[in-house]
Amino acid sequence: MVVKARMKNMHKIGFYITSTLVALAIVSSTIFVVDQRQFGVVYALGQIKEVITQPGLNFKLPPPFQNVTYIDKRLLTLDNADTEPMLTAEKQRMVIDWFVRWRITDPSNFIRHVGLDEQAGATQLARVVRNAFQQEINKHTVQELLSEKRETVMKDVKAEVLKKVQGDKPWGIDVVDVRMTRADYVDTITESVYRRMEAERKRVANELRSTGAAEGEKIRADADRQREVTIANAYRDAQKIKGEGDAQAAKLYADAFGKDPQFAEFYRSLEAYKSTFNKKSDVMVVDPSSDFFKAMRSSGSGSAKH
Repeated sequence: MVVKARMKNMHKIGFYITSTLVALAIVSSTIFVVDQRQFGVVYALGQIKEVITQPGLNFKLPPPFQNVTYIDKRLLTLDNADTEPMLTAEKQRMVIDWFVRWRITDPSNFIRHVGLDEQAGATQLARVVRNAFQQEINKHTVQELLSEKRETVMKDVKAEVLKKVQGDKPWGIDVVDVRMTRADYVDTITESVYRRMEAERKRVANELRSTGAAEGEKIRADADRQREVTIANAYRDAQKIKGEGDAQAAKLYADAFGKDPQFAEFYRSLEAYKSTFNKKSDVMVVDPSSDFFKAMRSSGSGSAKH
């Protein structure tokens, strides 16, 4: 009897514990917390029952009567992952990189018209943005895409995207900004463009080198001409000064020799001897009785008299 009583008490304790756990599970399934970065969407039998926009503790019916999912309310960034080229107005193939800043503002419309999560929205938004970019790129040339009209292109793309997502069936999202980060040729065209740019730079470099060489030759020729003119002028001035000096010396000699002709004749003979016997190795064969040694003979006879 004691054993049966103990078994009965254990069954009661187990029942109470199980009941308590089930009750706690049911209560916990009715409580959910919405973070300040999220929307809380309560479903009742697959239909949206309520959207919780404020953070805090909330209550719902236990599953399967009601379920809750969460959607991010923060500002999201969508980067372009498509490398398919687009055609410009002049039929040039361009690769456009872009990104979009967007957020979910109406979870109900977002779930009804787009999808259950942010990834579904990003996928559909990427398609719309690409189509909008393609339409705008078709209207502009490459030069315009690389100039100040780039801002106009991005504004027009944003307006087109907003028109799509806020149309008859609003997506429940807001597109904050659309940016084009790069506009470039496809690889095959880029290579040919680089080759043309390189050839053009080489042509300009060669032209500059040729111009520089011509200027250098011109400067050198002008410098040589000035050098020749300077030397010629210096030689002319030197010859003029020398001529004036010789004339003055000749005048002085003439005045001096006019006062004493014999001394003048003797001086000229000495200068002749000096020029003739300039080196020790000089040898002359002359007649001693010639006039060349007249000064010597006169000098010798003079000495003999004395």
